[in-house]
Amino acid sequence: MSAADTKPKAGTSEIDQRSIDTIRTLTIDAVQKANSGHAGAPLGLAPVAFTLWNRYLRYDPANPHWPNRDRFVLSVGHASMLLYSLLHLAQVAEKDGANAPAVSLEDIKKFRQLDSRTPGHPEYHFTTGVEVTTGPLGQGVANSVGMAMGGRFLGERLAYGDRPLFDFNVYALCSDGDLMEGVSGEAASIAGHLRLSNLCWIYDNNTITIEGHTDLAFSEEVAARFLAYGWQVLRVADANDTVAVAHALETFLQSGDRPTLIIVNSVIGYGAPTKQGTPKAHSDALGPDEVKGAKRAYGWPEDAEFLVPDGVYDNFRQGIGTRGAALRAEWLALVDEVKAGDETLAKDLATYLGGNLPEGWDADIPAFPADAKGLATRESSGKVLNAIAGRVPWLLGGSADLAPSNKTKLEGEEAGTLGPFTPGGRNIHFGVREHAMGSIVNGLGLVGLRAYGATFLVFSDYMRPPIRLAALMELPIFHVFTHDSIGVGEDGPTHQPVEHMLALRAIPGLVTFRPADANEVAEAYRVIMQLKHQPAVLALSRQPLPTVDREKYAPASGVAKGAYVLAGADEAKPDVILIGTGSEVQLCLGAYETLKAEGVKARVVSMPSWDLFEQQDEAYRNSVLPPEVTARVAVEQGSVIGWDRYAGSAGTILGMHTFGSSAPIKDLQTKFGFTPEKVLEAARAQLAQKKG
Repeated sequence: MSAADTKPKAGTSEIDQRSIDTIRTLTIDAVQKANSGHAGAPLGLAPVAFTLWNRYLRYDPANPHWPNRDRFVLSVGHASMLLYSLLHLAQVAEKDGANAPAVSLEDIKKFRQLDSRTPGHPEYHFTTGVEVTTGPLGQGVANSVGMAMGGRFLGERLAYGDRPLFDFNVYALCSDGDLMEGVSGEAASIAGHLRLSNLCWIYDNNTITIEGHTDLAFSEEVAARFLAYGWQVLRVADANDTVAVAHALETFLQSGDRPTLIIVNSVIGYGAPTKQGTPKAHSDALGPDEVKGAKRAYGWPEDAEFLVPDGVYDNFRQGIGTRGAALRAEWLALVDEVKAGDETLAKDLATYLGGNLPEGWDADIPAFPADAKGLATRESSGKVLNAIAGRVPWLLGGSADLAPSNKTKLEGEEAGTLGPFTPGGRNIHFGVREHAMGSIVNGLGLVGLRAYGATFLVFSDYMRPPIRLAALMELPIFHVFTHDSIGVGEDGPTHQPVEHMLALRAIPGLVTFRPADANEVAEAYRVIMQLKHQPAVLALSRQPLPTVDREKYAPASGVAKGAYVLAGADEAKPDVILIGTGSEVQLCLGAYETLKAEGVKARVVSMPSWDLFEQQDEAYRNSVLPPEVTARVAVEQGSVIGWDRYAGSAGTILGMHTFGSSAPIKDLQTKFGFTPEKVLEAARAQLAQKKG
């Protein structure tokens, strides 16, 4: 390749070309210095990203948290140096109105180093300007669908007359790998169905993966697939043709009835003499000779490192900087009009932007009277969810085609369905797309909405990647998982979760709940709605559970601490402790009453949330589970792994060691030992062991 090949295309000014090549050389130098990273995609995509950012992105670098900014999602997260270079050159501030940069040149020199602001993959909350944590391919584009849905929802719900306060667009840069992942197909399908005209995916069609050319595993006609989804599909033959890129972006902005996919042909590792267009440009440092050769191709000083030539910062300042500041000023003027003319809307806007809940948000949460027949916790969940939704207008969500079973439909007159022509609806029909649902819910959370998804607990397996990323991003979203045990019954082991609570509890930062009755459900929601930096999941029963008599036993407010003494609190040092979650708490209470009648000092501990219990101080934990009391029985219709932490090495754990079976619930409970008699038997054995 010769330097002549990199002369600006017609329509690309010299300063624009210099800016593009600065993105490339900063990437090369950072990856080379770290001897780690992915330089290839940024070298190919630099002209595309530059054109989008400096000519079209509605974004104020001086105020990067401006609520109505366009969102840029780097779904191809391994190309992180592309984003870091843009954040640096656009001089994005670390905080709104601050002078300190989000990404300094020194930060770029520390690419992929410990505690650097330039980690290997972009991390939300860690680096200002990163809108979403990406890296696992497919997640970013799926998140972008939720962000676009959220933008349209806000535009409909928060409007001053016919002027929406929110009308931002969402751009996602994606790769062959993104489009191979199934979650992107699920997300693209629902985006097309909803006609998300504020969504644009830019597909880097560089035809190279780690193993070789994409034709080894990927030969479908992507354009035809997206046309079938209902998208507008545009093509750019050469990523270096900034005029063609601009034309495609203009076409997207002028379309108003569907999402847009722009397919851009690029050369991975563009400019690298021997590695461009090959897998060697994908995920390796180029090496000293290749770096020099690439810089020669760009007309760059070969030995210069981390060079930002004169005029480049000014070019970004005069482009995205000036445009973004003006657009934000226009928006603030509209907000001032709202404050002067609509007190209710102004208050709602301030509450939403502050990440707060409206006053009295929990005033309608019901208290459930004692009832031996009781309710399935999925039923009580539906009642509580609707009580909250009536007072929190930006609470929205839905189910993966299971709302009648999950009891997650919002019933209020104004709730409505979020559809192609009703973007302000609060009930989302995700269809049978659990993976995309999890990612879309994350996207809704990323624009500040209180969003939830729902399905059967066993299908949380399909959703583990987005749930994990929600925890990593500290997003206060939640999921309602029903049919939480072998209590599913006749549907059998394919639908009976066994290891799923264990898997969810293993995710750092995720708050899990398995409530024992309707009032524990209500208290769990009180906790969930007040979380600001943690996602949560609820595991709820299919079958009715008795509503505990709270005059006889402890109040359900103990749920906020994860575990509490439900019965036997008057015994400072009980003879035996029975620990349960969910439906098994009733088994513990039954055994407790028998032991109490026999003169045994027993205690029942309801433990709906391991995670919250572990957050309590040692004094509280020891007050619930006194260390000196080793006679313990833990009961849960799930995997026994992890329960030894609470049952102790000498305790008994009644749980599942195999998959379940297809049978009526009573037969299953007898077969697998989840009866009051079995709990009583285990408690007596513990007492005998203690005496012996």
